[in-house]
Amino acid sequence: MTSQLAPHLQLLATLRSTRNVTRTAELLGVPQPTISRRLSALSESLGAPLTVPDGRGIRLTRAAELLAEAAERALVAVDAGARLAREEIEPDSGRVVLGFLHLLGRSLVPSLLRDYRAVAPRARFTLVQGSRQEMVDRLAEGELDLVLLAPVPDEPGFETAVLATQPILLSVPAGHRLAGREGVRMEELAGEEFVLLEPGYGLRRITDELCAAAGFEPRIAFEGQESDTVRGLVAAGLGVALLPHFEPGAPAGVAEVPIVPGVGRTIGLAWRRGEPVSRSVGEFRGFVVGS
Repeated sequence: MTSQLAPHLQLLATLRSTRNVTRTAELLGVPQPTISRRLSALSESLGAPLTVPDGRGIRLTRAAELLAEAAERALVAVDAGARLAREEIEPDSGRVVLGFLHLLGRSLVPSLLRDYRAVAPRARFTLVQGSRQEMVDRLAEGELDLVLLAPVPDEPGFETAVLATQPILLSVPAGHRLAGREGVRMEELAGEEFVLLEPGYGLRRITDELCAAAGFEPRIAFEGQESDTVRGLVAAGLGVALLPHFEPGAPAGVAEVPIVPGVGRTIGLAWRRGEPVSRSVGEFRGFVVGS
């Protein structure tokens, strides 16, 4: 079964995405009848149908879904192996797939890449942004080589290196009753409306945990996916938020107030434990960890 399945990994993975034979044929650059014949042969080998009609398209059967999911994982592993082989033959062809949180794209990531390109001018990167949970999941699946996260993940399948600790401040509208205070305790925020990042973001988890430790659940006014949007909603007077310090200073309409006692989050680099990496990934990782 494995020898029959292996040549068709890309077909299964693509079909799972498109749910359409014609579109799959276009993406793979082969005639539609060829796709149909391959599916028929795979179905016969499996002893069960792989697809069923679904409106104008098709739907994968449960058996086909399991095969397609395994095919996607296998393709990720094959692609990683191919990258290692290419870099062994052509060291200058290396590329680093770096994931990071939206918020870290403001200054940390650009400065790291600038400094690294100064010593490795031919280094190439693919940059991927997303929520903390998305980055963790994509790192675990092998889609990313390295991830910059906050807080640092503690899953057993990862190795990590802490790079910095970033203070977390209370952001309030400029005319808010707490603006100008030297400090505020979390208990004082029990009656406030919060503007939060969506679940899955590291700052959301930190906010939820701090509120729970202070004995209340945050009253959620709005949820967003980017810290700049959250700050904009705070500036518009629509709530308060816990966010890192905005560099070089709080934007117009927002006042930043320290939390008492102080609160911070660790920023770190994560990678899969015990997995061989390409030369380009290893060199960039060493630079980041050692800088």
